[in-house]
Amino acid sequence: MTYIKTLQQLFHRYRRPGDLVFALLFLFVSIFLLSQLGEQVEWPGGGKLVAQPGFWPAISLVGMTFFAALHYIGSALSPRIPGRWQEVGFWLRGLEFAGWFMVYVWVVPRLGYLPTTLLFMPLLALRAGYRKPAHLLGAAAVGFGVVVIFKALLSVKIPGGAVYEHLPDGLRNFMSLYL
Repeated sequence: MTYIKTLQQLFHRYRRPGDLVFALLFLFVSIFLLSQLGEQVEWPGGGKLVAQPGFWPAISLVGMTFFAALHYIGSALSPRIPGRWQEVGFWLRGLEFAGWFMVYVWVVPRLGYLPTTLLFMPLLALRAGYRKPAHLLGAAAVGFGVVVIFKALLSVKIPGGAVYEHLPDGLRNFMSLYL
């Protein structure tokens, strides 16, 4: 009996309060993915089951749903720990950076890859808590390096910004091709 009590205390100590929310969310996602399986993969007749294109995705999604259900049951039967919604709020704070990325993607076609990167790198450094001018200049230098590596060295095709249209011909071509 002492051994079981010790295990329960260890489980309680290392368990996260947002576990139930995560388990429920994971179960919903896995059920949704499993429900879409028939529309997303083909099951042509006349072949071995394991050779079907949908066989391994079906196996993985059934396993994912099964283990998500077990996780949810285990979380639901566990004792409640205060702080669940604080932890969920902590998870949601990470979505801020997805918002930053979406704004960046929206601004690049308008302002151009180089100016947008030179603007956003110091802004993200500020958001991360860096305040010294050297840090902000370093972030801008890293942004410039990223643009040069991707556009000039790797020749990644990123459309030029709409603002480039107002530049003289030679500079516009250079900025569109290399920066």
